[in-house]
Amino acid sequence: MELFYQKLILIFFTALGVLLGASLVGSLGAILVGYPPVEIMLKLAREIKIWAIVAAIGGTFTTIEILQLGILEGEIRALIKQLFYLISAFAGAHLGYLIVIYLVGNGQ
Repeated sequence: MELFYQKLILIFFTALGVLLGASLVGSLGAILVGYPPVEIMLKLAREIKIWAIVAAIGGTFTTIEILQLGILEGEIRALIKQLFYLISAFAGAHLGYLIVIYLVGNGQ
């Protein structure tokens, strides 16, 4: 059984890894087909951010079900935990995005 803080850390680094991996490997693909890798890396980092969050929390249906329980049935503890999981996933994806911007070297 995972503890709360352990799951927060796993979610954070999963979102970070999805974004960094997609951007870096996608830019390698851009090299193979003759596109500018830096532009593709930035484009992928912007577009993949929401998918990194969804992948990190394990899909949206479980989260929506737990949010429903929290709101409609008064399971406040479950609701708060899910909100922290979403914040952790967003923070990981956003940090990945900032790392890509830093690697590229321009502040777009």
